[in-house]
Amino acid sequence: MSAPEERAAIRTMLRMRTREGCEAAFEAAWHRAAAEIARVPGNLRQELVRDADDPRTFVITSDWTDRAAVDAFGRSAARETLTEALRDLREDAARNTYEVLAVVPGAGRPVETPA
Repeated sequence: MSAPEERAAIRTMLRMRTREGCEAAFEAAWHRAAAEIARVPGNLRQELVRDADDPRTFVITSDWTDRAAVDAFGRSAARETLTEALRDLREDAARNTYEVLAVVPGAGRPVETPA
């Protein structure tokens, strides 16, 4: 059986609207930053989604083990360096931090099979 996913205690959601014509560059910059952020202690996973009705609007979701981990990253010089390219490609942004209270898998979830 595959290893169960680690459950996040904290989720950050960052909504960004890119400058016109910067969508592809934004996605590429996010992939580069996400690869490095994935190595940060406490980071569990990240996800980039695009608004189905507005291709210039993206939401970045990042799951963390605890508030201390996300706060430590938020204060780090690495965060400034890693997110600089994203800031240059956006026209606005809003960030929120949430506590994950419950997760209910849906019927469409892949079934784990024995190895």
